[in-house]
Amino acid sequence: MRVVVLGAGVVGTTAAWYLARAGHEVTVLDRQAAPALETSFANGGQISVSHAEPWANPTAPLQTLRWLGREDAPLLFRPRADLAQWRWAARFLFECLPGPTRRNTDAVFALAIYSHECLGQLRRETAIRYDEATRGILHLHTEPKIFARVHREAEVLRARGYPAEVKSAEECVAIEPALAHARPMLCGGLFAPADESGDAHLFTQELAERARALGVDFRFNVNVRRIEVAGDKVMRLAIDDEVGIEESVRADAYVVALGSYSTLLLRPIGISIPVYPVKGYSITIALEEGSEAPRTSLTDHARKIVISRLGERLRVAGTAELAGYDTELNLVRCEALVQRTLELFPKAGNPDRAQFWTGLRPATPSNRPCIGKTRYANLYLNTGHGTLGWTLACGSARSLADIVSGRRPEVAFDFLGLEKIRRPPADVAPTPTR
Repeated sequence: MRVVVLGAGVVGTTAAWYLARAGHEVTVLDRQAAPALETSFANGGQISVSHAEPWANPTAPLQTLRWLGREDAPLLFRPRADLAQWRWAARFLFECLPGPTRRNTDAVFALAIYSHECLGQLRRETAIRYDEATRGILHLHTEPKIFARVHREAEVLRARGYPAEVKSAEECVAIEPALAHARPMLCGGLFAPADESGDAHLFTQELAERARALGVDFRFNVNVRRIEVAGDKVMRLAIDDEVGIEESVRADAYVVALGSYSTLLLRPIGISIPVYPVKGYSITIALEEGSEAPRTSLTDHARKIVISRLGERLRVAGTAELAGYDTELNLVRCEALVQRTLELFPKAGNPDRAQFWTGLRPATPSNRPCIGKTRYANLYLNTGHGTLGWTLACGSARSLADIVSGRRPEVAFDFLGLEKIRRPPADVAPTPTR
C-alpha cells in the first residue's frame, strides 16, 4: 500500500521504518527542515522500561497541591480558558485512583518491554549508533517516605520478569562514582540494569537515512493544512508544499504521528483524542576535560528529572507544565535544572554554557498512547506517548505497521480498532516483518 506518515519525530520515523520493512510504499511529511526537530530534539534520553508508572498515580494529587505557587515546581498547572485543558485535568485525577493506575502501568509496561526488545533487534540488524549506553538506569531517592516504597516497586518489576535491585546510598555511589559529592543527600535507590539511554534526535536522524535506503520518501518544510474525508475514508490531504503552494496528497492509508498537534488536525474531522500538550524542559551541558559527570543514566524522583550522558554532553530533562501550546522558555524552570545538576554534580562541565530547550510532550491522562485504527477505514494514529515517546517508539511503530498490514500486534495492549482485525488461527503464527 501507499502510506503517508504525518510527522518525522522519533515516533513518526520509526513508524515509517517498520511500515517500509513490512513492504509498504511510505512517504513522510513534516513541517520542519529535518527529522526530530521538535519534541524528539532534546529529551531526557532514557529507554526506561522500569518507569512505566504514569504521572497520574495516587501520590500525584497531594504532590501537586504541595507544589502550588512554585514557578519551579516539577508539575506546574497554568489554568487557561481552555475546555480541553480542564477536561484533561479532570480525567487525570480519575486516572490517579489505584485501579486505573494499576491497569495503566501494566499496559504501558507491556508495550515498553516489547519496544525495548524491538530496539535491540533494530540495533543488531542495522548497527545504528546514537550515543547509546546500556549501563542501566539508577533511580535516586532523597526523600525517606518515597524511598520506603522502593522495595515494593522492585518486587513488582521482578514479578513481571524485569530485573530491579534496591540499593543503599553507598551502593548507588559504587554504581555511579560521580555521585560521591551527593552521598549525604541520598537515601538509596532502585537500579534497573536492563534499561538504556541514548540520543533520540541522533537515533531518528540515523534511522531516517536507513529508511531512505528502503525507499521511504521524506518531504520536509511541508505543512499539513487539513484532512479531507468522504464517508468512512480519508480522500486526501491538503498541504502547503515546500514553496508554500497548496497541494493534494493521496494514499491508501494515512498515519497521524504529529505529537501534541495531532489533536488539532483530527478535531475538524470529528475525531477526539485525549492528548494535550505538556511542556517539558531540558538543559545540555558540554563536558570538558576534567568534568566529573555520570556515565550511568539517572532519575531523580524528588525533582522529577532525568540525567543522561550522551557522548560528551550531559542532558538533564524533566518537569511538566500544562500551559497549552505555549513553547516559550521559562528561565526559572531552566535554572532550576541547572541548580539541581550542580547540587548533584558540582564539576559537571560549565553550567554558564548550558543550552536550554523546551518541547511539548503529547500526553494522555492515563499515559497510554493512542495507537491503531480510527473510525475512518484508512486513517491510523500513533501519538500520545507523553514522557515515554523514546521508550515506546519502536514497539509502537512495529505494532502500528502490523495493524496497517491487517495483522494483530504481538504485544497485549489496547490498540485502537483492534476488534476489526481478525485473529489468526491458533496454529498460524503472526507474519514477521521482513
